[in-house]
Amino acid sequence: MNRTQPLALLLATLAAASCTAGDPPPAPELEAPPTPGTLHAELVSFFSAWRDFEEPPMVDGVPDYSSATMAAQHAALAGWMEALAAFDTTGWSVEEQIDWHIVRAEMNGLDFDHRVRRPWARDPAYYASVFAARSDVPAHEGPVVHGFIDLWTYAYPLSDSDAEELSGRIGRIPALLDQARVNLADADADDLWQAGVRSFNAQARDLGGLAVQVRGAHPALDQAIADAREASLAFRDWIEAEAPSRTGPSGVGSDNYTWLMQNVHLVPYSWEEQEMLMRRELARSHATLRFEENRNRALPEQERIGSAQEYDRRLNESVDRYMEFLVDEEVQSVAPYADSALRAVNGSFTPAEPGQIRNFFSEVNYRDPDAFRPHMHHWIELAQMDLEPHASLIRATPSLFNIYDARSEGLATGVEEWFMHLGLLEGSPQSRELTWIMVAQRAGRALSGLRLHSGDYDMEEAVAHSMKWTPRGWLPDGALVRGEQHLYLRQPGYGTSYLSGKAQIEELVAEYALQEGSDFTVKGFFDEFYGAGVIPTVLVHWQMTGQMHPILMEGALGME
Repeated sequence: MNRTQPLALLLATLAAASCTAGDPPPAPELEAPPTPGTLHAELVSFFSAWRDFEEPPMVDGVPDYSSATMAAQHAALAGWMEALAAFDTTGWSVEEQIDWHIVRAEMNGLDFDHRVRRPWARDPAYYASVFAARSDVPAHEGPVVHGFIDLWTYAYPLSDSDAEELSGRIGRIPALLDQARVNLADADADDLWQAGVRSFNAQARDLGGLAVQVRGAHPALDQAIADAREASLAFRDWIEAEAPSRTGPSGVGSDNYTWLMQNVHLVPYSWEEQEMLMRRELARSHATLRFEENRNRALPEQERIGSAQEYDRRLNESVDRYMEFLVDEEVQSVAPYADSALRAVNGSFTPAEPGQIRNFFSEVNYRDPDAFRPHMHHWIELAQMDLEPHASLIRATPSLFNIYDARSEGLATGVEEWFMHLGLLEGSPQSRELTWIMVAQRAGRALSGLRLHSGDYDMEEAVAHSMKWTPRGWLPDGALVRGEQHLYLRQPGYGTSYLSGKAQIEELVAEYALQEGSDFTVKGFFDEFYGAGVIPTVLVHWQMTGQMHPILMEGALGME
């Protein structure tokens, strides 16, 4: 397959977008793309160079998101897209062609960021750079500033070398936030702006926790943390003071949403199709919940875990049962690290008064850890990526722009229901109700996120809708869903990924089973599915069935 289709429309559009009246502002010289090749190994080298290009230049250790630099990067992106399109993939295996499409999707993601999302110029939360805990997906959820600081990657107490490194990185936060004030000067995204306050409250809290943890061992680090925390609080105050003047829309619009889904995340549904799918899932979950409740009407109400001792016992027993279930029901091959990966994220008991509502997912977990246990499959996949990385560097490296979201969240959500059908909750009929409650909550919040992007809802309307459609009043104050809707605004498609991703995997199960006939097994399916890597399901579908989806056909590269 020779990818030499002209990109005249793309190049002309990008060139026009990068031109301004009068003399252009100074901009850095950006590296040109390598020469296109004919071998997969050349694509891998190209991918590494592309990742270097995607990162903005650093000025004194701070990423440069100035308007001149971003315009230069966007203009140069056209050449990288053209070079990728010029690769001759004739004779490549399906697996090798899939890697090409992953690189293409990432380039489309950067293009979308420059044309539409522009987080460095619209989203104050983009500049929150400190993260205390690991996400349960391959990379950070939502857009994240280059040079972010993952505190969880350091061993504590810190060595002298780690303390010195961390001091330097944290010490650059005040300069980053000074730049942010300039870059965000013309931002007018109301809901994004107001939600940024929470992000910097969280950063100040995490820096405060770090300060207590390391205090006294490394004076330079103590000072860097104090300065960064002060700068974070000052930036939060600046956001609050500016908020009344930032009144524009935050969503990307339904057409842009569709383009992003089909060209970056490789989700084969439009905004309208996803809304219909979410409405269907919302109705299905609520109706099925009512039928389950009727079936269980004579049973006493499920009691919540009531003590730390009971919590530890039941969470560990849940891991035991889950490991046995995967083996006994021949669901999948079980790696030796799976047990410890799950046990490590069991968490700890949080007291609550009778009738007090905890975090939504805690309300599920404290009634039956087995119901939410399959969603923690995320951590088995992360352990696999850490300990048994995919042979392809392109797949072993977490994709940019959360391209994996529907695959990752769709699987974790899907196995809750699928494993229930396979017998995981056998003997606990009321726990089936919990599964449908989780589907309902995800469908309600997904519809809220869709309508935020289309402009049909503002943030508070989105929060109210999610609270209304979450059964049993388990979203009483909107705190959780307000944070979720902020993520879905920042990363279009994330809110729907849990259920749109589940639907894509179900389509794959159906077609793969039809193709395999009497040779189909659940274990065979999941082992092959996991073996493809955490990449969009459209690509996994192609690898497992040999069927290439139309959204992958030539002509989808770059702008339309």
